[in-house]
Amino acid sequence: MVAAKNNIVLNKSLDFALRIVELCHYLNWEKQEYVLSKEILISGTNIGRHVRAAIGAENRDTFISEFGVARRRALETEYWLLVLFHGGILTEKQYNSIEADRLELVKIISSIHSSSRPPN
Repeated sequence: MVAAKNNIVLNKSLDFALRIVELCHYLNWEKQEYVLSKEILISGTNIGRHVRAAIGAENRDTFISEFGVARRRALETEYWLLVLFHGGILTEKQYNSIEADRLELVKIISSIHSSSRPPN
């Protein structure tokens, strides 16, 4: 078992999930946006849930599958962030800040996913 404190992808996915929770509080309290906040809460926090499941996987196929799901959740989160930005709910500065964190995380997840898959 890999220690959580030494696992970069697990730590970054948890940090991102906490950032998403903060964003949802902001959306609810400051912007009175409840529907989109739920969508981004689900997709943004599920990234870490699937990373955690991959780390605890009992076999290689499950490990690869869970990282694939985590990657798809990160891409789904990108979509909701774009909706919030282009809908005028997030400022460019807010969007760029959280998008940079999401992009860093998806690059790590994609790298792990790609390098774990058997060659064709």
